[in-house]
Amino acid sequence: MKQPDEDRRRELFDAEARISWVLAGLAGLIGAAAFMHTAGYFVTFMTGNTERAVLGYFHEEGDVAIAAALLLGSFLSGVVVASWCRRRYWSGHPHGPTLLTTVCLALATAIDLVLYAVTDTARIDFVPILFVAFGVGALNTSFVKDGEVSVPLSYVTGTLVKMGQGIERHISGGHYSEWLGYFLLYLSFGLGALLGGLLSLMVAGWAMLITATVVCTIVTGYTYLHLDKHGPLPIEDRRESNDA
Repeated sequence: MKQPDEDRRRELFDAEARISWVLAGLAGLIGAAAFMHTAGYFVTFMTGNTERAVLGYFHEEGDVAIAAALLLGSFLSGVVVASWCRRRYWSGHPHGPTLLTTVCLALATAIDLVLYAVTDTARIDFVPILFVAFGVGALNTSFVKDGEVSVPLSYVTGTLVKMGQGIERHISGGHYSEWLGYFLLYLSFGLGALLGGLLSLMVAGWAMLITATVVCTIVTGYTYLHLDKHGPLPIEDRRESNDA
């Protein structure tokens, strides 16, 4: 039995959907901050990092390959640690990963400020970016259903694939809600990246990390206010937590 159109429209713009747009925009902003003020490191694009890690040696760029591999490891570690914290400590706060992301950005900012004072370079160094990649990995665990990520915030390729499939279902007689949610998520990520790019034209690298940290802190406060309003994890997730 198909869900009524009114219910589908309500789901497209409910509180969970709105918070996913905010977090996707945050992921885009963080990615822009890392990319624009570094040697071109990716903290949201793990496909690109995988190819760099594998192909860097073919261009005699072993340092690029190693950096990409370290970013992959840091991102994956963020996913693992945030997932573990969700199971152990955040049974009442399903969007707790935003707090971990904020802490990582704050640490990255502190390290970058120390390095800036020592080296006087305008670019963000690689070590802080490892913390940023860890934070982005954690952020991607913000939406979990049945133990799996249901809304991958920085996985744009997957979002586009799902949007394309939804467009086909709509053309074949389905509802526009089949693709609009994915489009809004993609648009939010793009707007976040655009905002990050615009900010990078106005502030230095170290200030860009501070900006991202402040924005992430505000978003973290928003998610916790949201949870106060809408309650803890679904009962299935709480059962997983208690069984651990």
